[in-house]
Amino acid sequence: MIPLSFAQRRLWFIQQLEGPSATYNIPVSLRLSGSVDRVALAAALRDVLERHEVLRTTFGVHDGEPYQRILGLEEIDWDLQTVDLPDSATPADLAGAAAGAFGYEFDLATELPIRAWLFSAGPDEHALAVVVHHIAGDGYSMRPLARDVSVAYAARCQAEAPAWEPLPVQYADYALWQRDLLGDENDPDSVGARQVAYWRETLAGVPEELELPFDRTRPLVASHRGHSAPFEVPADVHIRLQELARAEGVTTFMVFQAVLAMTLSKLGAGTDVPIGAAVAGRTDVALSDLVGFFVNTLVLRTDLSGDPTFREVLGRVRETGLSAFAHQDVPFEKLVEELAPTRSLARHPLFQVMLTVENVAQAEVRLPGAQAGSLADVASAEVSEELATRTVAKFDLEIGVEEAFDAEGAPAGLHGSVIVAADLFDADSAARLAGRLTRALRLLVADPQSRLSAVDVLDAAERHRLLAEWNDTEVGVDAALVPELFEAHVALTPDAVAAVYEGTEITYTELEARANRLAHYLLGLGVHAESVVGLCLPRGIDMVAAVLGVWKAGGAYVPLDPEHPEERLSFILADSGARVVVSSHDAADGVAGRLGVDRVLWLDDPATGAALERLPVSAPKRSESRDGLAYVIYTSGSTGRPKGVAVGHGALANLVSVFGPLMEVGPGVRVLQFASFNFDASVLDVAVTLASGGALVVASAVERGEPGLLRELVASAGVASASLVPSLLAVLELGDLAGVSSMVVGSEGIEPSLAREWARGRRLVHAYGPTEATVITAVGRVDPDGSGAVSFGGPVANTRMFVLDEFLRPV
Repeated sequence: MIPLSFAQRRLWFIQQLEGPSATYNIPVSLRLSGSVDRVALAAALRDVLERHEVLRTTFGVHDGEPYQRILGLEEIDWDLQTVDLPDSATPADLAGAAAGAFGYEFDLATELPIRAWLFSAGPDEHALAVVVHHIAGDGYSMRPLARDVSVAYAARCQAEAPAWEPLPVQYADYALWQRDLLGDENDPDSVGARQVAYWRETLAGVPEELELPFDRTRPLVASHRGHSAPFEVPADVHIRLQELARAEGVTTFMVFQAVLAMTLSKLGAGTDVPIGAAVAGRTDVALSDLVGFFVNTLVLRTDLSGDPTFREVLGRVRETGLSAFAHQDVPFEKLVEELAPTRSLARHPLFQVMLTVENVAQAEVRLPGAQAGSLADVASAEVSEELATRTVAKFDLEIGVEEAFDAEGAPAGLHGSVIVAADLFDADSAARLAGRLTRALRLLVADPQSRLSAVDVLDAAERHRLLAEWNDTEVGVDAALVPELFEAHVALTPDAVAAVYEGTEITYTELEARANRLAHYLLGLGVHAESVVGLCLPRGIDMVAAVLGVWKAGGAYVPLDPEHPEERLSFILADSGARVVVSSHDAADGVAGRLGVDRVLWLDDPATGAALERLPVSAPKRSESRDGLAYVIYTSGSTGRPKGVAVGHGALANLVSVFGPLMEVGPGVRVLQFASFNFDASVLDVAVTLASGGALVVASAVERGEPGLLRELVASAGVASASLVPSLLAVLELGDLAGVSSMVVGSEGIEPSLAREWARGRRLVHAYGPTEATVITAVGRVDPDGSGAVSFGGPVANTRMFVLDEFLRPV
């Protein structure tokens, strides 16, 4: 029994895994105008099947191993399928009929890997469609196939058999020779072992999956559906490309590889970019005229580290490419088997981007009496759209380029296509990628000294959209600041509940009185505008009143977590310049007193309580401005040292203007306060609720740690709005927050399925923002019926947002 070649074995295995499909079909179609002899054409096709054994081969299994079963011509029941359309059918109708044949699904165990149809609309209009399964052919095979069909047809029209020289070898000979060439894999001196060792070293640490600007998350299993977009490169750019290639001693393919790698890097792929490249695999002249699956795939790793110039990248690509071509005998399928990368049904192993550059004449069929042309030129819009939906994507991204030359052999331009996986990209993304690639090509061949950092993949319209249109967020905001908005609700609804903690409720009037008394006390201690006051208090109403009291005194607060190391607390106080700390003994007994501040105000000290009772309940006169400081929050510090973020009252008022409506907070609406007061999300809860007339429901430390207790709090307090982190939603049941109709999630990434599950039946807003940008920078409402990654939308009002690369350029 004849074994399969390594490449055939992979396709055979894929069909066993996925079943018959059109993913690996190679379709060829022609419009034929004029007379076509159907009998001669059918005979010519059978002549070609007789000449190329691989076209009359099925693939059986013996003891679990596949083998080639070559059938004699007399054994096969195969013929040209002829279909007569009405004489009124148009060329576009013929194109549609031919397109329908492209989706044929071969059963490789029982069917020959080739099918052919002749569609006719009257005596002089025809469409020929031929589909070859990739297991029996490759792109190069279409040239000998077209030549042999042409020779055989001309002979059969003369009632003669084709007079061609016998082929020196058949594909089965190649499959056996391939194993002999590679030798014993256990012999370290064999060709196969040496080349595998080379690739093992070359591909060590190669990215498992290339990060590309996907529109949606990768599914568990690839559908192999794709979107395609054409592109054109004019002759003048083609000429400069060739001149550069000659000067640098590289090929056209190498130039495109370098351009593609630099483009993808600018789109987020990093500086280690593996790209797949097809090589003909016909390393012996005896294989030149043979139809078969010879093409091999190489993984070309492109090093873009160190911000190189294009000329430097070309040098790296040349060295890598020549070395790879010298080790091209080991089949890609064998390489994957040996290197054993993490396998997935969702992505191609070792690389996900494929580049093909063609610079030889395409296959051409010549049939006496008929003029051959392209069906694409006459296809209707509906057929073109149907063909687009049938585009096969074997990779995440595939670039195909063809060179054109004029009659004198001078460069006449390039044309090609970008195919993207529909699982990952929208159709428009293919066109955008094509535009960015050709833009980078023009820039780089014109100036080879351009560095990676200087490559601009954005056109003028895209740049304007990023810098201006998407950041046109200016809107008017109420001049009142949060303390003033709170006081307005005190006047409007004095008896409304302002805050709830462990069953205790406090009205707006009561909270106003407590905050005002504390403000007067702080003023007496020398607190003024821009003063920073430390708050080292437990969760509860005292903390909420203290925040308001500091604001009413004109100062800013900095939260202090008594659970943090004393070294960190000392640093925060010294760095922020806070000279006064408001605390209680149950929160910071023995801590705050040793922190080197001028004064610790113990709220639970009877003397302090008595002093506060003697102070006015009316608001003190204050002079805070929109530019005045409202709070200082310290991050954990990416360098290990805490970083203080200072935020003004104007920015806080802007935040309230956005999130009051988004969180649907109004008079009487109960809002859960879950976040730690040392985390800037707590500022959102407090400011939005009290500035909007809502009631702040503060979860205790115990309720924050027990989902069951949190559920009881939400239900008993009637919570309708909340801002939470995704990790909390992941441990809660949907029923735990049944009454919450509006929710903001952020500060962490959220799984799309989790987001959409929680978005069903409520308003769920996905938010993003660093502490440095007033809690939240961008928001987007989650669509429960959406797909792909969860977007955080766009920048909030009066906020501009830019995504920059490592060179601080917009992306």
